[in-house]
Amino acid sequence: MIGPQERWHRHVRRKQARTGGHLPLASYQCRVCGDPWPCRPARLALLISFRGDRIGLMVYLGAHLARALQQLPDTHPALVAGQILYWLPRRR
Repeated sequence: MIGPQERWHRHVRRKQARTGGHLPLASYQCRVCGDPWPCRPARLALLISFRGDRIGLMVYLGAHLARALQQLPDTHPALVAGQILYWLPRRR
């Protein structure tokens, strides 16, 4: 049985592997390059890691959207949604 700290470290390692290290700060800027998150490398890594699972990717980004709306209360919600969600390719 593993403890909560080990579970957290495993979660962080999986998340970093999924996005290639381009993770958001509290201000939803990329930790590595400083661009608005998801930056281009994070977008590519997310598309590759969720390959074919558009619903899973939308759920993941929706969770980030909810967190970003809480952390950025002074930013207009449409701008936050545009930054996090609107880059996704449309369904075919």
